[in-house]
Amino acid sequence: QVQLVESGGGLVQAGGSLRLSCAASARTFSTFPMGWFRQAPGKERAFVAAISWSGGSTYYGDSMKGRFTISRDNAKNTVYLQMNSLKPEDTAVYYCAAADRIYDLGYTDWNEYDYWGQGTQVTVSS
Repeated sequence: QVQLVESGGGLVQAGGSLRLSCAASARTFSTFPMGWFRQAPGKERAFVAAISWSGGSTYYGDSMKGRFTISRDNAKNTVYLQMNSLKPEDTAVYYCAAADRIYDLGYTDWNEYDYWGQGTQVTVSS
């Protein structure tokens, strides 16, 4: 079982930055591909970013490319999401997820993930 705890959300003005963190309980964190997803009110869960367990491969949703950066520190059992140039449409609850997969890949489909955090709210004001 893997427990994930997100932090770092909050209220920020458009154009600002936030860094989300996701701390994992698993001793085998370094073997889990990780991802970030978000869900805005009335909308479906959307892919934000993913990273392979080695950190060698990263993937981003189209609207996040160039603005968001996913990274991980396996020594700290933590994955990060640096969000820059935030827009009001980035407002959502952001979820961290872990995939119990053997391949060193990133996964963009939320169905590929086995463990989820409770989410952290990000609100971007215009």
